[in-house]
Amino acid sequence: MDLMKQKGKKVGIFADVINKIKYSFQGIIYCYTHETSFIFEAIAFVLAIIMNTILQVKPHQWVFSLVSLLLITEIEFLNTAIEAVVDLVTDKYHPLAKIAKDCGSAATFMATLVAVIVHFYIYVVPYLPFIK
Repeated sequence: MDLMKQKGKKVGIFADVINKIKYSFQGIIYCYTHETSFIFEAIAFVLAIIMNTILQVKPHQWVFSLVSLLLITEIEFLNTAIEAVVDLVTDKYHPLAKIAKDCGSAATFMATLVAVIVHFYIYVVPYLPFIK
């Protein structure tokens, strides 16, 4: 395999993977320290774990629960990246900048709706008498 180039010098595959992991954690830390929505997402994650444990949900429901919450977080990372790039390109109001930021926000909102539907199905539907 070819060695990856980084800042003018060659690095091995192992060093490249370590750097990518390091940069990923820097992105996670940035979002959790600068984006308020991540606090709410972390709280939702903890609440879901508590509720899943209390209600003794089935293994496949655990998977759907955690994947739906991870989906929100992943899209929030992308939304943060979009906002950063837009802010880098222009500090003035521009209709296209607004579209980019609004669409990023809409993606996060849609992922949140998915998580709400999943958790409604897990937490509420089993207790509705007319569903059985």
